[in-house]
Amino acid sequence: MSIEIEIGRGKRARRAYSFDDVAVVPSRRTRDPEDVDVSWQIDAYHVDIPVLAAPMDSVMSPATAIELGRLGGIGVLDLEGLWTRYEDPTSALAEVAAAPEAEATAMLQRLYAEPIKPELITARLQEVRAAGHTVAGSLSPQRTNEFWRVVVEAGVDLFIIRGTTVSAEHVSSRAEPLNLKRFIYELDVPVIVGGAATYQAALHLMRTGAAGVLVGFGGGAALTTRQALGIHAPMASAVADVAAARRDYLDESGGRYVHVIADGGVGRSGDLVKAVACGADAVMLGAALARAEEAPGQGWHWGSEAHHAELPRGERVKVYTVGTLEQILHGPSNSADGTLNLIGALRRTMATTGYSDLKEFQRVEVVVSPYNPV
Repeated sequence: MSIEIEIGRGKRARRAYSFDDVAVVPSRRTRDPEDVDVSWQIDAYHVDIPVLAAPMDSVMSPATAIELGRLGGIGVLDLEGLWTRYEDPTSALAEVAAAPEAEATAMLQRLYAEPIKPELITARLQEVRAAGHTVAGSLSPQRTNEFWRVVVEAGVDLFIIRGTTVSAEHVSSRAEPLNLKRFIYELDVPVIVGGAATYQAALHLMRTGAAGVLVGFGGGAALTTRQALGIHAPMASAVADVAAARRDYLDESGGRYVHVIADGGVGRSGDLVKAVACGADAVMLGAALARAEEAPGQGWHWGSEAHHAELPRGERVKVYTVGTLEQILHGPSNSADGTLNLIGALRRTMATTGYSDLKEFQRVEVVVSPYNPV
């Protein structure tokens, strides 16, 4: 039952929870961590670990996408990022890292004003293809109609349509909106779409035929959506709501399973654990992977919202470098703060609570236990 709180005589609000507000509870059984299976499958693609990298220039380059594939995850390239605007974005990335704080937003707006080049979209995706890993690329809803043919012809395996929020019922008086249902039906590759933060929005996206739904709205470390637009979706509640939509759509569709992917608020290993516990099949990591030595951001992190030409809703943030991509995902860890060995922590928690695979672990008991670290 949802509990509503009266915030004034004319307005009531539903209580929602972030990952910091909840915790998982041990059960009567424990397991050996080596007996735990953390793999998952989306469409025809078996994935060793429940991790996709966020399509952000501070996180993913073709080289880091290839490395993440080697480590068992899926790297998603931002097909509107610096790697598709510049033949060699090395100097642009160095400029982002070196810019004074007061000049960072204007500098990002200038760098991302360079036009996207279709031939670079093809080249970047084919680089990952040549390395033998799952090829995933992301476009915003606004750019999908313009570039989708280039993406498909380049040989993408997973097509991601990602925005701050993506609606199955976008209305515009200025242009013909992307018809998601028709687009996905006519496409020969599986589509993951989002963000969505509510039961109803996610259910409508599932009805378009999407293979997966990204859950989140302004939850990332580099976003200022709550400050700029007043919109926020606490992630524990959002993931649980979308997981409920998945369950109901499974019945409605006669057995069609849509994957739920938490996209936002997963900065440390405990957040990953709680995302799965709330119902996620996998997570999309941004800041957590931006801390890698191989990350293009060189210890800085930013998203596409940070360089919007008219209303930036993000910023460049310092996340520092804590280890290699392999250490961040698989360890070994020399830190107790949850930034290293994320998959090892997931295995340990699943073993401690007695669950053998991710689908089972989604049934773990969760309690409301707000945590405010000093």
